[in-house]
Amino acid sequence: MTDRSRLQPQTLLTTLGRDGADGSGFVNPPLVRGSTVLHASLDDMRERVRRRAGGDDSMPVAYGLYGTPSHHAFCDALTALEAGHRSWALPSGLAACTIAILAYVRQGDHVLVPDSVYSPTRRFCRDTLARYGIETSFYAPRIGADIERQFRPTTRLLFMESPGSLTFEVQDLPLLAQIARRHGAVSVVDNTWATPLYLQPLALGVDVSVHAATKYIGGHSDLLLGTVTANQPAWPALREAIHQYGLIASPDDCWLALRGLRSMAARLARHRENAERLIGWLRRQPEVARVLYPALAEDPGHALWRRDFRGATGLFGVVLAETVKERALEVMIDGLRLFGRGYSWGGFESLLIPTRPERTVEPLPPSGPMFRISAGLEDADDLIADLREGFDRLRAN
Repeated sequence: MTDRSRLQPQTLLTTLGRDGADGSGFVNPPLVRGSTVLHASLDDMRERVRRRAGGDDSMPVAYGLYGTPSHHAFCDALTALEAGHRSWALPSGLAACTIAILAYVRQGDHVLVPDSVYSPTRRFCRDTLARYGIETSFYAPRIGADIERQFRPTTRLLFMESPGSLTFEVQDLPLLAQIARRHGAVSVVDNTWATPLYLQPLALGVDVSVHAATKYIGGHSDLLLGTVTANQPAWPALREAIHQYGLIASPDDCWLALRGLRSMAARLARHRENAERLIGWLRRQPEVARVLYPALAEDPGHALWRRDFRGATGLFGVVLAETVKERALEVMIDGLRLFGRGYSWGGFESLLIPTRPERTVEPLPPSGPMFRISAGLEDADDLIADLREGFDRLRAN
């Protein structure tokens, strides 16, 4: 067997998750759907249940709720990419974010969440956790070591998102995770922007890495999927919460996600190439006040990005001048031919939407309207031509 520790990430993407092939000679493992698992005897059935209930995830499953070979092929591949202990696939990225919080808190506890967090995660913490007597404090995403002052005796979890998916602040993950561990809190990061190819949070000391695999891992805008990967100390509580809530993704979506991993390195390279071409054009437009993208040398998070990340992807934000009117931006967007108007990102198609980030702790500096681009896989010159026509409409309004 090949020593995978010596393989490059791009090679791992094409080889992981194929150990379970049935020997028929097909390159891809088969898609397995199922609920009922038949056992050789009652003793065999009881032994499987007993050992898996005790935390033995290497034991064959006793019921489809705990995964089929299609689930485990994808989850095992993800675990290797994340350098984690165990992974699981869930019905959506939001489900992954919420279960990664619920697994570690109870009534009377306190969690810390960045002010730049994905808005559905914000709403869950603000509304749902509050109903169950769990308090959330939002903190400035670039707070650094000063976050220590916000920990309480009841703080059980530190949530991070790096970079944020609207305002793109990069967080000091090793520092924040170290502070959380010193206070006995679990650290969780939403790692969707970077993917496991460009950032391995667990290697930096974070306890749990979360992805909306709907985005770059899936890559084709045809599935909803979330993932969680934990280190060994954090896994038992997460595993228990997942099973208690009965959370499992479709085996079809896991099969699609495993297929998506195969081309992810090539896709991400093209996403970034197109993003950089678009950014270069946008920065020359007088209406553009700032581009939000950590790979830019002038970005406030650039030094942390260079230290911790292996690359950059195709999602970035644009801040327009204060003189630009919201209505002018809407006219610009509505007339675009190649950029789709739709939520999500990370698919093969380019998207452009206006953004209005919600902030409660660290207000955004005065600025004009904002929009976000997910650079797809089209020809960059065609995308720039579409933007050029869009800016002509913006100027005319």
